[in-house]
Amino acid sequence: MKIERDVAIPMADGIVLRGNLFRPDSTARFPVIVSLGIYGKDIHFADGYAPQWKILTGLYPGLATEGSSGRWLRWEVPDPERFVPAGFAILVVDARGSGKSPGYLDALSPRETQDYAEVIAWAAAQPWSNGRVGLLGVSYLAIKQWQVAALRPPGLAAICPWEGGSDHYRDWSHHGGIPSDGFATAWWPRQVLVNQHGSAATPYRDRDTGEPVTGAPLPEALLPGNRADHPAELARHPLDDAWHRDRSPDLARIEVPLLSAGNWGGPGLHLRGNVEGFLRAGSREKWLSLHVGTHYESFYLPDYVAMQQRFFAHFLADAPNGWRAEPRVRLAIRTPEGTRPHTAPRWPLPETDFQNWYLDARNLSLSRTPPEAAGSLDYTAEGAGVTFTTAPFATPVTLAGPIVARLSMVSSTDDLDLFVTLRVLRPDGSEFRFTGAHEPTPLTRGWLRASHRRIDRARSRPFRPWHLHEAPIRLAPGEVADLGVEIWPTSFAFPAGWRLAVTLQGRDFEYPGIPGRILHGAARQNEPARFGNTHRLLSGPNHPCHILLPVIPEAR
Repeated sequence: MKIERDVAIPMADGIVLRGNLFRPDSTARFPVIVSLGIYGKDIHFADGYAPQWKILTGLYPGLATEGSSGRWLRWEVPDPERFVPAGFAILVVDARGSGKSPGYLDALSPRETQDYAEVIAWAAAQPWSNGRVGLLGVSYLAIKQWQVAALRPPGLAAICPWEGGSDHYRDWSHHGGIPSDGFATAWWPRQVLVNQHGSAATPYRDRDTGEPVTGAPLPEALLPGNRADHPAELARHPLDDAWHRDRSPDLARIEVPLLSAGNWGGPGLHLRGNVEGFLRAGSREKWLSLHVGTHYESFYLPDYVAMQQRFFAHFLADAPNGWRAEPRVRLAIRTPEGTRPHTAPRWPLPETDFQNWYLDARNLSLSRTPPEAAGSLDYTAEGAGVTFTTAPFATPVTLAGPIVARLSMVSSTDDLDLFVTLRVLRPDGSEFRFTGAHEPTPLTRGWLRASHRRIDRARSRPFRPWHLHEAPIRLAPGEVADLGVEIWPTSFAFPAGWRLAVTLQGRDFEYPGIPGRILHGAARQNEPARFGNTHRLLSGPNHPCHILLPVIPEAR
């Protein structure tokens, strides 16, 4: 393997980005896989993310048996020691203002996306390149793929966004219009600022040189003026305005083949973006794969690496490996024992039986039968909320797909934040928790701020409302608001005797003693008079109060 570090990649405005290039030691031309991000091309996985490294190597102690020493493994980028022997060049680039790339650091910005387009065109034109570029990476590095693919840069031939949102407002920063501030405010100093170009405070050193991974240090007083304040910008843009739309790609413009890989355990950051990206991308050749596990492990496990390489070999090197015959949708349906595979030609699954399951405020039941009489109940926004449960399922029931909650609500103030959590209960009443992308999770979640209830009917689907998130529409005292809550997709095969539960709250659902990462508390606490309120749920013949569930036949 030929390794070239700190390769200079000139941008049109004169800035020079730096990348690490790994390629076969040969004079032949090879397809190129590019990853551009802000987490440091020179920070070893084990140094920057020690707990995750311990888990990964515990799950997969055979890194060396796959031909990898792990020496060049970096957070959320492909492992060169497994891709280069397969005939690929790997280029890992520090985005503008991060690592060893100078300039103004502005996460997820149009300027950064334009840089990425120029990097792709540069890589396609190099003498070691066959002229075709693919994109691969997790999370931030997946979000950037959606963004840059919509620019259609020359040389781009395929993308594989792995667990990465495609809508800056709905996936990343606001869920149902509720600011998702918990992650961004922690992520910004912990994973971004420590890697700002010129930072002398970075705790990380290059394992080979011992030097800071951020290049020559700059005076600390200069750093704040050379970066945007991403969390503060999010707070300044509570609606889906031009600032967010500049960071949300026009997915219909994406035309290259794509493999979108999402994680069932990732509600609140990426899963929706992988599904919506697959649905709305303009590509004629596109595939969706939904897996389980933590946020990083699947990307590096052998079966998934083989899938990535097969996809790219076909579209970047014309390998006759039959990839085009692959089912367009591949799911790992979760079960109490693990997962079972399921394939389909499209999403939602064509065999889906969308069923209304009705909430009854009189007895907290959830059933196929609409309530015959009216009912209502109140709960405080900051309390434990209310939980509705089905009777034990008489036969196995499998859910796989998107979900919608349609609820009639009244607030004691002029707004309310509705948090809808779907949970799985064993026959003894204990809850079955799932391995999430970041922490143990329930089955799935949905959110909606009542003042954001207006939808775009042209873009909505029966299985997924599309909220506009434009000017808020406040509630009048005592007004009944009919809310359509988008609940992120999920899967689970319920054995007979198990139950489904739906919990409604005015705050985040959390397990005792397990702090969540994707939280929405700080912004709501700034307005206690508005959101520290009482919610009233109405059910019965005159009020829509049901959950639309995606049931698939057990025979499949």
